[in-house]
Amino acid sequence: MSKVGRKPINIPNGVEVKINEKTNTVTVKGKLGELSRAFDPRIQLTIEDNQVIVKRTSEEKTIKMLHGLTRALLANMVEGVTNGFQKRLELKGVGYRAIADAKKLSLSLGYSHSIEIPVVPGIQFTLPADTIIEVKGIDKELVGSVSASIRKLRNPDPYKNKGVHYTGEVMIKKAGKALGKAGK
Repeated sequence: MSKVGRKPINIPNGVEVKINEKTNTVTVKGKLGELSRAFDPRIQLTIEDNQVIVKRTSEEKTIKMLHGLTRALLANMVEGVTNGFQKRLELKGVGYRAIADAKKLSLSLGYSHSIEIPVVPGIQFTLPADTIIEVKGIDKELVGSVSASIRKLRNPDPYKNKGVHYTGEVMIKKAGKALGKAGK
């Protein structure tokens, strides 16, 4: 058995989990919203004693892989509707800043123009400071995807430590090349 897959998922108070056995679709409702996802029909999902239990139907290698994945995705859905997920990005560089409004996020990242990112449904941008962006939402996959696309606009430069960094990300500054050869 998969170490991850065999752990049951506790359903906290205020969270409602529904399993449609025909389509193997799970819907999770909580105080922050509702998430729905279809899973592989070769994985069996049941609710027993206020817990979701994930079982596999055979010992094939692909089904063994799906066992742990399905359990992790379901646990993330339950966590998302109860607490939500957040990624925090820092803009490091002269003149780098962000401005958010209801429809878009505008970024000044050292280019000749500002970059505008439309607000994605299910994602909320907050700016505690003009150089810090918090990406919040209930879908862990979507929060990570949007954060990665923002980071990709100006990847961190290891020589100058400029760019868009995740908070807490350790960047070791590289030394530049030597100015000339000592023997000349």
